Amino acid sequence: MDIKGSIALVTGANRGIGRAFARELLNQGAVKVYAGVRDPATVTDPGLVPLRLDVTDEESVAAAAAVAGDVSIVINNAGVGGSGTQLLEGAFDGARQAMDVNYFGTWAVSRAFAPILARNGGGALVNMLSVASWAGQPQFAGYAASKAAQWSLTDALRKGLQGQGTLVVGVHAGFVDTDLSAWTDAPKISAATVAELTVDAVLRGQLEVLADEQTRSVKAALSEPPSLTSGL
Repeated sequence: MDIKGSIALVTGANRGIGRAFARELLNQGAVKVYAGVRDPATVTDPGLVPLRLDVTDEESVAAAAAVAGDVSIVINNAGVGGSGTQLLEGAFDGARQAMDVNYFGTWAVSRAFAPILARNGGGALVNMLSVASWAGQPQFAGYAASKAAQWSLTDALRKGLQGQGTLVVGVHAGFVDTDLSAWTDAPKISAATVAELTVDAVLRGQLEVLADEQTRSVKAALSEPPSLTSGL
């Protein structure tokens, strides 16, 4: 689909990958980009339209959909790491929050905006996933589980929205240079790179983005027997 002249919504667009998505859409000719965030005052980039949106609050999601009824592109980017949950001890609060934001939040926004995309010609729905969708790790088991669930949801949405002509794109990446990955010195790609590859995928009608070599390697190994060394 064309980006030039389009209207888009990006959740979590005030920083990190979401901010890069919003900037790239504007660079490619989008005429309006809603920045869906819990606190609109945190949206400082010129050209973006702040939109109050808490993806974990159904009333907030419905209110945002009522305002942004003109969109043809929705990018589900809002997410949390859930790192407070340890694998073998402690409370599950962090993991529950990760599931609430990453999985149920994406589902809620997709439900609310699917009819809008249909009315506006089908458009595109993009979900920001992770290489962790395919590779669980002890240090962030809750986050990986939420991304695995989000990957499954993305596949269901792709099939469920096919009839209305909506392109559903799943974006997978390893470590991206944002606040979420500040805890590790592992090699990272830039948020701008993820955004550029994603917008190009939308332009070309591609269903999946594998943003780095690590992600491509892990995806290719899914058909192999389980390994203690594969993944991140």
